[in-house]
Amino acid sequence: MKNQINIFLTAITLLFLASCATKETPAVIEVATNNDSELVYDISATQFKSSAMKLGSLETRPFHEVVKANGMFDVPPANQASVSTFFGGTVKSIKLLPGERVKKGQLLLILENPDFVQMQQDYLEAKGQLSYLKSDYERQKNLVQDNVTSQKNFLKAESDYTVTRVKVESLSKKLALMNINSEALTIENIRTTISLTSPINGYITQVNITRGAFLNRSSTAVTIVDTDHLHLELKIFEKDLIKLRIGQSIKFKIQDDKSQQYDASVYLINKTVDIESRTVGLHGHLTDEKLAERFNPGMYVEADIYTNTTERASLPQDAVVEMEGKSYVLVLKSGSNGDFKFLKKEVKTGTINNGFIEILNTQDFEKNVEFLVTGAFNLITD
Repeated sequence: MKNQINIFLTAITLLFLASCATKETPAVIEVATNNDSELVYDISATQFKSSAMKLGSLETRPFHEVVKANGMFDVPPANQASVSTFFGGTVKSIKLLPGERVKKGQLLLILENPDFVQMQQDYLEAKGQLSYLKSDYERQKNLVQDNVTSQKNFLKAESDYTVTRVKVESLSKKLALMNINSEALTIENIRTTISLTSPINGYITQVNITRGAFLNRSSTAVTIVDTDHLHLELKIFEKDLIKLRIGQSIKFKIQDDKSQQYDASVYLINKTVDIESRTVGLHGHLTDEKLAERFNPGMYVEADIYTNTTERASLPQDAVVEMEGKSYVLVLKSGSNGDFKFLKKEVKTGTINNGFIEILNTQDFEKNVEFLVTGAFNLITD
């Protein structure tokens, strides 16, 4: 048993030594320059291939001047509704839950109150009197023209008819506010309840009343939001206002998923500055309105507003390695027989856009020079 263990350990050791012997380590040479010492990396063709290294050149790409903004999703005032009543009553029926989809005109709740009966009664009585008073008014009008009756009788008939007509019209309008059709109202269909319906299409966001509770006049029973026209409400600092124009591109992310980026555009810019925060409101529209169903009003967003775009020389971000506050690249110095020599050089960098970083000191490099764009980090940091 002991011999078997010794044989096993010996085999493991030999395998380890064999793997170490076949592993190639880049040769790093320090060379003197006019300003400072620089490092040269010797990379074999085998190392270059096994590490999936890649060469690349400076590319001219669009870079954007960006204004940072924060805000949230919102809907226009026309897409929000607070359902209340002009006439108080006890809630007889309600079957609503927050998040439920409702259509315009859909029944939301039913209110009950004996006073509703009185208003319908007053309307029917006034309407019944109106027919008689109209007939009497027209009769007195003809009589006064023929000097058969006195002007006083005519004026009284005209007054009674006008007052009752106004009463009928006003009661008809009140019944309309109760969703009661006065034209169809008869003695047989007088009711003790009225219905509250949805004024818009949308989703229930709040239900502030329960069955059996008394809903006072003008108290909000239900709130509804239509998310079909969801938009961005952003805040920008006063100093950035001069850079903004309607139509500029917006790239934004939501707080819960910053890996996904969405597109929008500047639609409106507020003309006043908030005195306390020194910010200005900005209204943005989604580029693809179909994406609105993914978001909800009140969701927090972080946005970049692209105010200016210029073409600049750049390298992939993987080609630039940051160390101790400085940025470095590996420049191809020579390549022969499949082997490579790279010179470590410091670069001045600018903005970053879509995985590329701006190179400011392009004058320090020869035209058509090649860089190690994949694998530089592992070499420099080892």
